[in-house]
Amino acid sequence: MKKSILYMALALSLPAAAQQVMTPETLWKLGRLSPIGLSNDKTTVVFKVATPSVVDNKSTSKYYAVPVSGGAITEITDPKTLVRDRNVSPDGRYVLYSEEVKLDNVHGHDFYPELDKSNAQVYDGLDYRHWDTWNEGKYNHVFYRENREGAPGIDLLKGERFDSPQKPFGGEEDYIWSADGKSIFYVCKKKSGTAYAISTNTDIYQYDLATGDTINRSEDNAGYDTNPQLSPSGDLSWLQMKHDGYESDKNDIIVSSNGVEYNLTASWDGTVESFLWAPDGKKIYFQAPVDGTLQLFEVNFPGRTKMAIRVTQVTNGDFDVSGLVGFAGDAIIVTRTDMNHAADLWSFDLKKKAWKQLTKINDSVYATLKTSKIERRYVTTTDGKKMLVWVILPPDFDASKKYPALLYCQGGPQSALSQFYSFRWNFQLMAANGYIVVAPNRRGMPGHGVEWNEQISKDWGGQVMQDYLSAIDDVAKEAYVDTSRLGCVGASYGGYSVFYLAGIHNNRFKTFIAHDGVFNTQSMFGTTEEVFFNYWDFGGAYWEKDNAAAQKSYTVFNPINYVDKWNRPILIIQGGNDFRVPIGQSQEAFQAAQMRGIKSRFLYFPEENHWVLKPQNGMVWQREFFKWLKETL
Repeated sequence: MKKSILYMALALSLPAAAQQVMTPETLWKLGRLSPIGLSNDKTTVVFKVATPSVVDNKSTSKYYAVPVSGGAITEITDPKTLVRDRNVSPDGRYVLYSEEVKLDNVHGHDFYPELDKSNAQVYDGLDYRHWDTWNEGKYNHVFYRENREGAPGIDLLKGERFDSPQKPFGGEEDYIWSADGKSIFYVCKKKSGTAYAISTNTDIYQYDLATGDTINRSEDNAGYDTNPQLSPSGDLSWLQMKHDGYESDKNDIIVSSNGVEYNLTASWDGTVESFLWAPDGKKIYFQAPVDGTLQLFEVNFPGRTKMAIRVTQVTNGDFDVSGLVGFAGDAIIVTRTDMNHAADLWSFDLKKKAWKQLTKINDSVYATLKTSKIERRYVTTTDGKKMLVWVILPPDFDASKKYPALLYCQGGPQSALSQFYSFRWNFQLMAANGYIVVAPNRRGMPGHGVEWNEQISKDWGGQVMQDYLSAIDDVAKEAYVDTSRLGCVGASYGGYSVFYLAGIHNNRFKTFIAHDGVFNTQSMFGTTEEVFFNYWDFGGAYWEKDNAAAQKSYTVFNPINYVDKWNRPILIIQGGNDFRVPIGQSQEAFQAAQMRGIKSRFLYFPEENHWVLKPQNGMVWQREFFKWLKETL
């Protein structure tokens, strides 16, 4: 272990200077913290910091440890020297791992070996590409082997054509050992091809090492079953969504104990993001969106006692509890963010209800910056509901002056608009460039009850669009807003929102920016890879002529049908490897704008997916974003 003692913060060296405002260059110097876990003796927190380099166009990572009580940070070379490897069985005899297995012929040379220069690909079903990768006939499989070098592995899926861990984002959280080390639990959607693309029905499977048999522990549930965890007493628990095809369904905590399943959050009006068992096994702590933030909650586990199940919010404030790490004595270790600060490690004393910041990764940078003022605003919607709107004001805001304003349209469409810190859609950076940011928690966002969250499904162009307009109209009443300089920006569903609002805004906005947005719901249904998403959200397929909800999605709620009313400049951004919202959506939109003589620009990233990940591409994105606003707003 390398002994490099740092004073509280990991210094990102910048010369001392008068306070400045955030710039893209500064944003791309910030360290990005991600926790590894607690040390075996629960005295230190191990974490990683990735720091991007625009010059090298990549990020470098280092590992550190900090005492759970706070204090000096130590750089380490190998996290495994402090944190137990969760993939090693409880008795130390076996180790879990995953790797890809080639099972299907896909390429021309697979079928015709003599044609070894062919790059043809042949598919008999959907799921031929996913997120940003083409299907090459390979499947993720979980294996176990003896914990010694060179030991052969045993495939839990026995050559089945299914993925575990789940693609594209599943990892080690998709498989765990049982408490006695005699079985393995893993997450899998045991479907392939077209059946895989139209379903969200993952299950929790249990593999018995002695017999090689596998049983489905969540067979009766039709939707997502994910994130298996064991209680301190060895009970299996997991997260569950009920409806097949609905990826943003209410997420509940399920515990299976002594042959009985308990849904601990069934009667609670919210949705769970992640959870951890308390060390005594009497409570579960979980993270969930509420009123424009992510907070810590607890729920008791009564088992077979007659004690009532009760969910309690534990933390409160204008910040996000963005991740759960573990327990150290009376404290839970988490990561926290807000719109002015990237993730750091914090300790929350559950008895004293007191916070302690353990890391200050970017404080040397923050010390040079003027921060944005963030305000809560509650707006009455057209149907008489109360809607939270985040308003982010420029540094040194002066209410006697006038400022341009940007309506920010969140993606998802059912993603929480909370106190997150984005390295692309960075509200602090937008405000630093002199813009007021208006970010409404419009219909479809979690954290305001299940009904509010679900109202966007099959209603993409309905009440939610009125919510957007209510938000910008309400803020625009302020004397400090220049109503002649309003812009509208967003990505994914937010990009759809931009395209749609461009046709119905009634001259409110002066300019638009859409990133990887849905422009034509019909061609979107025909080209996206996770077909279940659009089938659920659009209400069906475009050829279902007797399906009123579906037909509305492909006509009334289709932005392509309002292009004749486009009358303002629009910047359209697209990643070439985005298979979720494929390139044709942006091409259609740009071509329509150009053919109609509307000032427009197409910013294309050939190797990026639904996000922009490479540092230099990230810098181009930021520069083009603000250059466009300067030109048109």
